Amino acid sequence: MHHAVRPRTLPRPGPVPAPRPRPARVRPLIDADALRVLHRGARVLLDDLPHLTDRLVAVLQEQQSAYRAAVEADATGTWQEVHRSLRHSVASLLDPRGARDAARRCTWRIGAARAEQGLPLDALLHAFRLGGSLVWQALVDETCRTAPEDVRLLVHVASDVWEFVDEHCTLVADAYRQTERQLAWRRENRVRLLAAALLDGSSRIADLPDAAEALDLPEQGRYVVVAVAGGRPAGCPGAQAVLPPTVRVHWHPGTDVDYGIVLADDDPEPVTADARPGLRVGVSSAVEGLAAVGGARALADTALGLCPETGGTVRLTDHLPAALVMSSPELGAALTDRLLGPLAGLEPADADVLLDTLATWLACDGSAQRASRRLYCHRNTVLNRLRRYEQLTGRSLSRPSDLVEVTLALTAHRLLPR
Repeated sequence: MHHAVRPRTLPRPGPVPAPRPRPARVRPLIDADALRVLHRGARVLLDDLPHLTDRLVAVLQEQQSAYRAAVEADATGTWQEVHRSLRHSVASLLDPRGARDAARRCTWRIGAARAEQGLPLDALLHAFRLGGSLVWQALVDETCRTAPEDVRLLVHVASDVWEFVDEHCTLVADAYRQTERQLAWRRENRVRLLAAALLDGSSRIADLPDAAEALDLPEQGRYVVVAVAGGRPAGCPGAQAVLPPTVRVHWHPGTDVDYGIVLADDDPEPVTADARPGLRVGVSSAVEGLAAVGGARALADTALGLCPETGGTVRLTDHLPAALVMSSPELGAALTDRLLGPLAGLEPADADVLLDTLATWLACDGSAQRASRRLYCHRNTVLNRLRRYEQLTGRSLSRPSDLVEVTLALTAHRLLPR
């Protein structure tokens, strides 16, 4: 029960004449008498407030399991909260205007505190309504005991009393919900910060247990990081598209890229294929423990960089040579200059033909016959072009070390900006 009672001026009779009209002053006199009875009872309630508090706490314990738990956890604190609320409520019966602000502040603090403690809102609202019922019944009982002929007058202030209860139920619910939203934002922000620290490698060892709890992931486990970009509706992370629902993952949304921290203990290949056009997915190799997630994110970024713009999924473990090139673009550029630079003296069209033939031959596992079919030319033409490349560069495609370097150089030529 938490609210101030205001004297009401009841409306005058409407245009339909009453059968037995009464003087206009009768209603104000009735209101005055009703307030006198109300104030008399309220003063008694103030004097007996500890007993009233005991009664309400007992009723709450009996009817609300949430309050039983609250009393068990902090009996003194719960009793004092109920006592404060009742004191402000009864004081509002005596001085509606003077006590109104203090009563509202008390109610707001209770709503905010109970939201922080996790007490269910339904239980809190029930407590306020029980408090209102208890105060009203105590007023009626006291009036019956001391002046039973005045009980009928309380009817004229009943609506004011219950409007007070309704107002403070609304107020405590508003405080509860506002605090709940703030707490949710804080939790979400904390989770976001902990995940960001893991992904950028700045998380402290001491923070790992908190991060594991907040992200609902084990501190020790086998993880991959998935980087997802493009081809997704606004506000819809790529998680729904690239991961099956059974996978344990925490998604960290970003402006251009979403990152998934994926527990891969049970599934070493957790990412499924996705047919959505333009969706690009990079999957890191596996790392051990949340402490290594920052390194895995860098690997996922590398894999994402290998994805074609048209979309697709690239697992880093399937593209390690290309990943090496992407991880060190300066060395990749130097290798390209060394292995392909001599072709710069040719006409651009001739150089493109040699590079295309070389790349196709490598893609066909060194088979000139298969390469010729792909290039729509004779097998000897393929061999002649390969020999020409060897003459221009001084490299031998039959020497394993040269072949490795040529392969990496062609990969760098394809992937690195020119």
